[in-house]
Amino acid sequence: MTGLRDSVRHLAKQTAKGTRPHTVTKCAPATKKVQHKSSSGSGSKKKTRTWTTTEHYRKCSKVRSGTETYTRTVRAERWCVSLDAVGGDTAKDDVWYQVTRAAYDEVRSADEHARVEFAPTRSGC
Repeated sequence: MTGLRDSVRHLAKQTAKGTRPHTVTKCAPATKKVQHKSSSGSGSKKKTRTWTTTEHYRKCSKVRSGTETYTRTVRAERWCVSLDAVGGDTAKDDVWYQVTRAAYDEVRSADEHARVEFAPTRSGC
């Protein structure tokens, strides 16, 4: 996009504090019965022996433990540029375009009403 530098605008990042549940992992000892099988012999002499044992393990789960605060982004940081005399199209004059930080710095350092060129990331600001 090419035109005459009109004005530039920087919108700082806006944040807010939020709260969410805090979870912790709690573990407790637990047991379960396991069945085992063993067979011996073959044919009509085949015998199967079955027995159970108790296995010990730790059962863990996440439980809520109060709340925690965090910072959430309400509005991302934006750099915007407005141009005059954009290719003779008056509809594109005084329209805000969002640009990259590098393009914003380049346009900002240019003189007032100097011819500038940049690639907008999107319209509106």
